[in-house]
Amino acid sequence: MGPREEIIYLPCIYRNTGILKPDYLATVDVNPKSPTYCQVIHRLPMPNLRDELHHSGWNACSSCFDDASKKRNFLILPSLVSSRIYVVDVGTNPRAPKIYKMVEPIELYWKCGLANPHTSHCLGSGQIMISCMGDPSGNAKGGFVLLDGETFEVISNWEHQGEAAPFGYDFWYQPRHNVMISTEWGAPKALVNGFNPAHVQEGLYGSALNIWDWTTHKKLQRLDLGEEGAIPLEVRFLHEPSAAEGYVGCALNSTVFRFYKTAEGDWAAEKVISIPSKKVEGWMLPEMPGLITDILISLDDRYLYFSNWLHGDIRQYDITDRRNPRLVGQVFLGGSIVRDGPIKVLEDPENQEQPRPCIIKGKRIAGSPQMLQLSLDGRRLYTTTSLYSGWDKQFYPDMIREGSVMMQINVDTVDGGLALNEDFLVDFGKEPDGPVLAHELRYPGGDCTSDIWL
Repeated sequence: MGPREEIIYLPCIYRNTGILKPDYLATVDVNPKSPTYCQVIHRLPMPNLRDELHHSGWNACSSCFDDASKKRNFLILPSLVSSRIYVVDVGTNPRAPKIYKMVEPIELYWKCGLANPHTSHCLGSGQIMISCMGDPSGNAKGGFVLLDGETFEVISNWEHQGEAAPFGYDFWYQPRHNVMISTEWGAPKALVNGFNPAHVQEGLYGSALNIWDWTTHKKLQRLDLGEEGAIPLEVRFLHEPSAAEGYVGCALNSTVFRFYKTAEGDWAAEKVISIPSKKVEGWMLPEMPGLITDILISLDDRYLYFSNWLHGDIRQYDITDRRNPRLVGQVFLGGSIVRDGPIKVLEDPENQEQPRPCIIKGKRIAGSPQMLQLSLDGRRLYTTTSLYSGWDKQFYPDMIREGSVMMQINVDTVDGGLALNEDFLVDFGKEPDGPVLAHELRYPGGDCTSDIWL
């Protein structure tokens, strides 16, 4: 399943000071035999302010397996707020990356009419494709930018003119079935400063999967998941390239839908997991959803993992029976309903006790598990606690003051099960220039959320 991970790249942002500081890419040592284990060993500051580094991708991945000239040596780092895209050289010295190129926002605005880039995937053609969430005015617009894989210049839109989806966020493609599926978060100017429930009713958040013809770039279907599927975020096909199915995590009502190709050749979706909301007091609403924000599938397609960012737990499901996922692991690592906090659970359909606060190496974890990354052998699950700075500030103000963390969970890959590694902690509250928020995790050798097999 590949070598053990030794370093992890994470984008980090400052939000705990009146003095603006640039975001940076952190390199963290996760080799337990290294003298700098669990430490940030390098920081690459960006040359601009207010970028909001968020997700990242590669210039080449498993989709380029048949081209020996392609190397996974550049990290593509879009900025969710500024709309700038950084190309970072991680090949020359993986432990000390450096900026290779910047794509300025005006390139996206003028050439594509798009802004707020989010997910980056390399293509078998050698090009790089990035999903976008908005237009240059902050309105919702789900289009896609193509970059040249050698020069990193903006080429054009991937979609045809006038065929952008109503909303944008994540995407995954599967060439063997000639399909690409994209998801929907919300209008950038609506979500930038936090979540307002009224905006859902006002139509500023999405609720559908958009199905595209991978060859012709034509939009084929819009699968509305309804209220239960509101705000579908991360989408994952099974890794087996011939599989015509996958899963999407829907944040607002904490559901997971399975999407699949029908006998007629079109696509459909069905709800397969639902996390019930808890009746609470002391919170902004009388009921608190789990808020599923990240999901991933193990490389052997046996287990599905997701984070409930408000409730504070990570869950592991056996998906051997694709239509009937079975819960086999769960661990609480902070969250909004810890038993000594201000929020009291009045009624829980799952009859779970309010969890104890999570304390690792003497540090009480502020925030909740959010982004996930699984080791290639499936035995170690890494998580960070920041979602998006505007939402972090709203739901977990202590994390803004204290910084986010990276944790590691040991995984039972035989029978299922999750257990916190209490000897592992990367505390981004102790960074040299003050606390920061760390987000998505990437391994130099590829991982199960960036690689697509053809």
